[in-house]
Amino acid sequence: MAAPPMLHSHPTLSFSSPSNSSYCPRFQMSSVLPPLPESRIILGVGSATVDFLAAVASYPRPDDKIRSTSAMIQGGGNAGNALTCAARLGLKPRLISKVADDSQGKGILEELEADGIDSSFVVVSDGGNSPFTYIIVDDQTKTRTCIHTPGDPPMIPDDLPESKLLESLDGVKIVYLDGRLHETALGVAQEAARRGIPILVDAERKREGLDDLLSLSSYAVCSAKFPQARFIILSRSAPSVPSALVSMLLKLPNIKFVVVTLGEDGCIMLERSISEDVHPEEIDVDHVWETLKQKKDGDTTLPTYVASSEAKLRAKGIGTVCGRLLIGTAEKIPPSELVDTTGAGDSFIGAVLYALCTNMAPEKMLPFASQVAAIGCRALGARTGLPQRTDPRLTPFLI
Repeated sequence: MAAPPMLHSHPTLSFSSPSNSSYCPRFQMSSVLPPLPESRIILGVGSATVDFLAAVASYPRPDDKIRSTSAMIQGGGNAGNALTCAARLGLKPRLISKVADDSQGKGILEELEADGIDSSFVVVSDGGNSPFTYIIVDDQTKTRTCIHTPGDPPMIPDDLPESKLLESLDGVKIVYLDGRLHETALGVAQEAARRGIPILVDAERKREGLDDLLSLSSYAVCSAKFPQARFIILSRSAPSVPSALVSMLLKLPNIKFVVVTLGEDGCIMLERSISEDVHPEEIDVDHVWETLKQKKDGDTTLPTYVASSEAKLRAKGIGTVCGRLLIGTAEKIPPSELVDTTGAGDSFIGAVLYALCTNMAPEKMLPFASQVAAIGCRALGARTGLPQRTDPRLTPFLI
């Protein structure tokens, strides 16, 4: 199927927050950004598509005929969006994906290259169609509905010769997998693991082969429902997100941290401790979570965080893991400025990739990634509003 033409009694805990920490984006201001690291090549494996976006006053009912309030055609796809974000922040991304030799495929590659993404590892099929997505943005509810058509023929491991796979990893600081193209992604992940290159996986939802990718990963960013759906055997009482994260870290010993994005509610992160021998007391992870939520500053409009001290965190009926819990808040975007949440999770991941390449502490990473995502939500489409590193709205989060 071809797309339309492309138009170009608990132990005592201690908590940290901006009010008692040296990091506070509202008060640290400077016009001088820190230098970019020399090693900032990243490799992404996953989808690069065309997005056909139409904003409407309200979502249509069956058999309705309505007009759009605005429309746009631009590149999309989880990997394409996340790497575009990372490129605008100053990283040097490479992409492994597949498109067809149609007008859409040509446009996808041109747009990626214009943002500084190395597309030399993207496979171009002779014939077929490039992947595309129809996206309807509801101006009233600020939601978006996506109708995706996969590319044809699909990518298979034989599309990427071993020599190209090995070459793609040369000099790479971190590998990012969006959970798609799982067979190709697994080959890349296995070679990256052999070389000691850390891997970040986007666990948006359950996909074929995702468990194999997560088993090799160092970091994971998940949607709100994924940890509970995948890592907990559901009982009469649904487990909490923090309990599911404990289960996730217990079942995936290579994971250093996992972040769950919660939209306008921010995010929650469980970071594993380097040592497991320094926390003799067990603390209920849900108690820690509730305490952190009470510590949040409800008056601030910019993204911020609260963090627990390291402890042996216990999830009832699941087990314990040594680590700490962090809650990141989202920017309170005025309704008049909120346009489209398409790709917000991808931009969050792009910012996390930047944070990992620059050795940013989680206390800085979570507010920074939330701010990048919030800036992107002020324009139609996943990429239109993505900021450059020099954007003054990011300066307080980078210095």
